[in-house]
Amino acid sequence: MDQFPQTDLALGATRFARRLEEPAVFNHSMRTYLYGRFLGERKGLRAGLDYDDELLFLGCVLHDIGLSEEGNGDQRFDIDGADLAARFLTEQGVAADRVEVVWDAIALHLCFEVAQRKRPEIALVTLGAGYDLGPNPEHPLPEGYAERVHAELPRLHGAAALHKAIVDQALAKPQKAPPFTMPGELVRQVTGQQWPTWQQLMSREPSWNDHEGWQG
Repeated sequence: MDQFPQTDLALGATRFARRLEEPAVFNHSMRTYLYGRFLGERKGLRAGLDYDDELLFLGCVLHDIGLSEEGNGDQRFDIDGADLAARFLTEQGVAADRVEVVWDAIALHLCFEVAQRKRPEIALVTLGAGYDLGPNPEHPLPEGYAERVHAELPRLHGAAALHKAIVDQALAKPQKAPPFTMPGELVRQVTGQQWPTWQQLMSREPSWNDHEGWQG
């Protein structure tokens, strides 16, 4: 499609993501931009005027590189991905303030309420990614738009592929799926493991023993 930014940096980031990611994840990332931009238009946001279109694209195309082999560190995949994206962009000579926007967009894309309080380049990554996994009936796409997008960027069972990538990483490295996080919940659903209660968490050694003798 001809709707993607064509700057040298955008093209380089596209090549980088395509090299790292499985096709289903890469296609999801590209569709995230299309849907994020669409939802921005619904909010009255104009590319190039109300937000930096290149930064939005970079946040979208790189937002799931933490699910790649190269991006698979010891943190949650969203944080690993944000760190890898920052390293890539810094190596390309991108200014630190612009790198920070992309880092925030990727690191916050699972934190809907927080991301929506941020600048459009950050908020629209989260909106676009969510829309690609489950369209919002309050914002229907123009007639035939989804069909054109999917013809160019096939879904390839995108939601299922993302689920598998997140869970596979976390099963191999449990620290990537802390309790009460989205990755942690996906692992819990697969394994049936029980999460500790609040009191159990607060009673782990070393502890301040705040629950000992509590009568409230």
